[in-house]
Amino acid sequence: MLNGQIRSQVDQIWNAFWSGGVSNPLSVIEQITYLLFIKRLDEIHTREEAKANMLGAEMERRIFPEGTFVYKVSDDPKDDETIERPYDDLRWQRLINFENREKMKLMDQHVFPFMRTMAEEGTAFATHMKDARLGFSSPALLDKVMRLLDGIQMDDRDTKGDVYEYMLGKIASAGQNGQFRTPRHIIELMVRLMAPTPKDTICDPAAGTCGFLVTAGEYLRETHPEMLRNPEQRQHFHNNMFHGFDFDPTMLRIGSMNMVLHGVENADVAYRDSLAEEHGADTGAYSLILANPPFAGSLDYDATAKDLQKVVKTKKTELLFLALFLRLMRTGGRAAVVVPDGVLFGSSKAHKDIRRIIVEEQKLDAIIKLPSGVFRPYAGVSTAIMIFTKTESGGTDNVWFYDMEADGLSLDDKRTELLPSEKLGPVPAEQLTEEEHAKNNLPDILARWGALEAEAERPRTAQSFMVPLADIQATGTWDLSLNRYKVVAHEEVDHQPPKEIIAELRAIEAEIAEGLDRLEGMLG
Repeated sequence: MLNGQIRSQVDQIWNAFWSGGVSNPLSVIEQITYLLFIKRLDEIHTREEAKANMLGAEMERRIFPEGTFVYKVSDDPKDDETIERPYDDLRWQRLINFENREKMKLMDQHVFPFMRTMAEEGTAFATHMKDARLGFSSPALLDKVMRLLDGIQMDDRDTKGDVYEYMLGKIASAGQNGQFRTPRHIIELMVRLMAPTPKDTICDPAAGTCGFLVTAGEYLRETHPEMLRNPEQRQHFHNNMFHGFDFDPTMLRIGSMNMVLHGVENADVAYRDSLAEEHGADTGAYSLILANPPFAGSLDYDATAKDLQKVVKTKKTELLFLALFLRLMRTGGRAAVVVPDGVLFGSSKAHKDIRRIIVEEQKLDAIIKLPSGVFRPYAGVSTAIMIFTKTESGGTDNVWFYDMEADGLSLDDKRTELLPSEKLGPVPAEQLTEEEHAKNNLPDILARWGALEAEAERPRTAQSFMVPLADIQATGTWDLSLNRYKVVAHEEVDHQPPKEIIAELRAIEAEIAEGLDRLEGMLG
């Protein structure tokens, strides 16, 4: 958790960009990402230097080469005078002390080209730097931001990750590009429902800022701390466990840096149009899918991967993503994904086909209906979390339905916290009262999910209940909307007999008439 001082320092950085004329929040976070990468390169190099000096050996990993580079002294195109400068001048700890104009020149003409050449090394994050460009409006702004960043104490992984998450939160609060951010508490709920293990291989085919992958990594560190002491599991965690795909280069850079700052060294965060490309290379590759993909409407058949069309013939992205998840999951794999309500009850053949496949050919575990304001102010569409297991042999018996009515925040555009911070999220620091549960259902969802046997006893008037497979099949459309099965309990109201009501009305009319007569007498 960030303290007030660090939050204030991050706010100063953000305000410096805005006052310096950089108003696009996505551009701001992109430039901060570049600077954090440059700073991190120096930290790695410094660590390797210290290790080599302590052991009296050569550096195992050298980021900045030995020797010099050619530096053009003058900005005048006619002046060709150059000097040799050491590569150490490109390191953060030296850059920050140069004069402002020299610093900007070194950054633009040498540091950024140096970063772009690092893509050849093949590391996940360096690969996304191949088209990186300095986007500062003035040398003074660059100097100010670098010094503010340098002043934030980010010595440990937790603080680095929290600082970056706080910065990403600025994208949403700025009112632009918020669609890239699923609310943190909803992500945490979905991760805890799925409870990843050190053996999992996790994928988000619409990764954005990699929120699901980051949270899964933090959950594993919390619940399986021994994992990072096991060489094999540690190797899997840093290099093979996490896979995120996106087709926005800016998102790839931001998401990849998010993983790095949360301590995952080499996550597979790669460019891919998940719905357009064939998936032969990674069919059945993942044991856990966590996703909230963008539902953009319809695609042309020609622009859609043919292997997805074989699962379900449709142009609708929400159905194609479900086909994609089934394609990517290995047998026995699990998925927790956000879907728009239309997926649950849509009447087209494609809607019914995908529901039939999940219900009858796979194993549908749960439908958690979300309040329609969860994704405000960016979208007011009603959604649900769908949880299912790929079996290829059926297995659906009872499907758990939960009607989430509150997530701890107001459901209007302001999304104001309804409870103190220690009582928010799926695992609050303090136990909630019944009155507080009405404002935050997330802990209750986790508790009931962990005791599903008892859910079979609940009536369909309750907030959660089980629906047998036979009832879903009986609809003929494999309808999965909660309202189809929920029974609304109507309270019995005792009304007076009509004769008594009429008598009371006549008595009131008589009183009114009598009052009017008295008033006329007084006026007359």
